Amino acid sequence: MTSPRDRAEHVVLVVDDDPAMAAMVAEGLSDLGWSTRTASRADAATSAVRDPSVDVLVTDLRMPGVDGIELLALSKTIAPERPVVVMTAFGAIDTAVESLRKGAYHYLLKPFKVAELDLFVERALAERELRREARSLKRALGEKYAPSSLVAESDGMREVKALVERVADAGVSVLFTGETGTGKGLVARVLHGIGTRAAAPFVSLNCAALPETLLESELFGHVKGAFTGATTTRPGLFVEADGGTLFLDEIGDMSPALQAKLLDVLERRVVRAVGAAREREVDVRIVAATHRDLRARAAQSLFREDLLYRLEGVAIEIPPLRQRRDDIPALVTRFVDAARAANPRSSVTRFARDAMDRILDYAWPGNVRELEHAVARAILLGRGPEAELGDLPPSVARRREARDVIDFGDTVIPVRELQRRYAAWALERGGGRKAVTCERLGIDGKTLNKWLSTDEGEG
Repeated sequence: MTSPRDRAEHVVLVVDDDPAMAAMVAEGLSDLGWSTRTASRADAATSAVRDPSVDVLVTDLRMPGVDGIELLALSKTIAPERPVVVMTAFGAIDTAVESLRKGAYHYLLKPFKVAELDLFVERALAERELRREARSLKRALGEKYAPSSLVAESDGMREVKALVERVADAGVSVLFTGETGTGKGLVARVLHGIGTRAAAPFVSLNCAALPETLLESELFGHVKGAFTGATTTRPGLFVEADGGTLFLDEIGDMSPALQAKLLDVLERRVVRAVGAAREREVDVRIVAATHRDLRARAAQSLFREDLLYRLEGVAIEIPPLRQRRDDIPALVTRFVDAARAANPRSSVTRFARDAMDRILDYAWPGNVRELEHAVARAILLGRGPEAELGDLPPSVARRREARDVIDFGDTVIPVRELQRRYAAWALERGGGRKAVTCERLGIDGKTLNKWLSTDEGEG
């Protein structure tokens, strides 16, 4: 309910060729707290409608000189979001219905109670405010997930950004690969946000976060009574994402049984809820992400090769942070601003020289996510304008004797892990270029991917 103060700030224009009628309606609205104006002549009405301070137009339909339909059209031209309520006698109800087709919010048959008009004015303004908020939120989200939200000072990320922009408008499935914490989810949102589906939903699901039975229901939906606990019907994420994008994170952790059902949906573009008798068509772009080597898993029969081909319409690898050190300063600046917004009492605005040197020198095994958390911690704990080395997490602040020494930690590690670390180290020395790294190691690309894989039991 609008408060009396808010009502007084909203101007309702009442137009009727009968001055007494216009005055009576305006007086009734004024008694309910609205600011009102009236107009009875055609010239006065058109002039008043052009005034941008008018929030709501209430107009009679049949008037000499200029009728309500013409005022409605003029109002929509001057102020497209301004609600228009038309008043009409029973004999002109066809014209009133026509006014709805042309953008009127509602119509009232004379005679009516002012309380009824008050209700529609209230609702119309509330809906206008919701539309404005939705548009503002959408604009903010568009800015948040614009290409500029991707920090791309390094060659590797510039290639990623360029590829995302090239495939954004295509309907092809996209598979993002890369280590955990590299920002695959953010890049997926940017892909959606700059593409032709941007106005439609972006729905995200972490396939590793739910057991198989719940994951199936979450994806495809279920009908009431389909299984124990299914007390209501749920459409499922494919239906929720219809017309938009469905982002399947950690797709490599999906069970083989669900992989088969997912493949069927991708091939036939229909989905059947658990327990349902009918299928439903869906128009969804699939974007997936994984930190696993899906080709290696397919070779072990852990991932369907035919599904991989469907997902891998375009494969985009997000390089780890240690291979994109040119991005670190810009990322730190962005994370400092975000952390300060979350902790406005913090006095930290920057990092001391030794702290920044350590940030640039550290290998960041947790990638961008680890960097973000480290910066947030320093902003929270820092006591002056500069965050010190000691404000960083101990694992980051501890300085090694030399960057070129591979850190095995304090315990003996399996040869498989040693192989993975060595391959990652070699890739970093090759500037993230796999072809160069393979040449230096004397192996092919498939072997390098297998060495870099974090899956157990490979190699």
